[in-house]
Amino acid sequence: MKHWWWKFLAIALLLVASIAGLRVPLSPALVHVSPSRISPGEVNIEVTGYNTRFSEGMRAYLENEGQYVCPVRVEVIDATHARITAVVPAGLRASMTDLVVQGLKYPGAFFTEGLGDGIESGPCGPSTNKLDMSGLAFTFPNRSILYESIRNLHFHVPMWFTMIALMGISVWRSIQVLGNNSLDRDRQARSAVHVGLLFCALGLTTGAVWARATWGAFWTNDVKLNGAAVTALIYLAYLVLRGSIPDAHKRARLAAIYNIFAFVLLVMFLFVVPRLNAIDSLHPGNGGNSGFNDLDLDNRLRVIFYPAVAGWILLGIWLYDLRHRSLRINEHLDR
Repeated sequence: MKHWWWKFLAIALLLVASIAGLRVPLSPALVHVSPSRISPGEVNIEVTGYNTRFSEGMRAYLENEGQYVCPVRVEVIDATHARITAVVPAGLRASMTDLVVQGLKYPGAFFTEGLGDGIESGPCGPSTNKLDMSGLAFTFPNRSILYESIRNLHFHVPMWFTMIALMGISVWRSIQVLGNNSLDRDRQARSAVHVGLLFCALGLTTGAVWARATWGAFWTNDVKLNGAAVTALIYLAYLVLRGSIPDAHKRARLAAIYNIFAFVLLVMFLFVVPRLNAIDSLHPGNGGNSGFNDLDLDNRLRVIFYPAVAGWILLGIWLYDLRHRSLRINEHLDR
C-alpha cells in the first residue's frame, strides 16, 4: 500500500480541484449596462449584475477622469438589476465614462458625447459603501468575456500539461532505446504516446467548448489551435509508422528517431511559433497578447489550478503505467 501513495494523492487532488473548480462562485461584477452611449441631459441607465446583492440605499455614480456625476435616482429592481437616472452635464473631458455601483466598477461603460474642459465634480465619489460580500469569502475572478467559462482553466490547461509530460516521458524512453535497443523501453515510449494522445483529444475537446463560449465558434483559424491539431497528427503518424515495420528491433530504433523529431515539433508548434508577435492568435500570451497570468490567473485561481495540474499529471502517469503493463502482458500472451 505504501507505494500507492501517489495514486491516492492524484485522486484527492482531482476531487478537490474538480469540486472546487465547479462549485466556487464567481465574484460579483457588473456585466451589462444600457445604453452604451450617453450625451448631455437626463439618461436612464439599466444595470445588470452577476452574483450581486443590490439593495436600497446603495451608492452609484459615473466617473470620468476623476470627475464624478451623481445620480438623481437609484432604483433597485432585484438583487442583480437596477435602474439609475442621472443628469449628464456637458463638458466631460474623456470620451469614455465608467459606472460604479456599490463599489463595483464597469470600466468604459459609456461612450460620452458633449466633451469639454471638465465639470465641477459631484460629492458622490469613492466611499466605503461597497457590496455585501458575506457568504462569498472565496470567489473566482469575474472577467469580461470569460465569465463562468473561466472554470475551464482547471480542466483545459492541465490536459495539455499532462500531454506534454507524457510526450516528454515518451521521448526520454526513445532516447534510451537508441542507447541500448531495449524493447521494454520502446514499449514504454509507445504507451506514453497512447495516453498522451488521449489527453491531447481531451485538450482539444475542452478547448473547443471554451472557444465556443468565448470566441463564438468551436474552432477558429488560430495558430495555436492549428498547431495542436498538427501535433496530434504527427503523433498519430508515429503509431502508423510503428505498424508498418514488422521487425521489432528495427521498429524500435526508427520509431525512437521519429519520436525525438516529433517532440521537437511539439515544442515548436505549441510554444515557439504561437509566441511570435508577427503571428495573430486569440490565446493569451501568444501573438503579442498579454498572458493569462497577467490578467486573469490571480491567487484565487492558483489555489485550485496548481492542484488540478498536479492531479491530472499524476493521473496521466498512472494511466501510462497501466497501459505499459497491459501491453507487456499482451505481448507475453502472444508468444
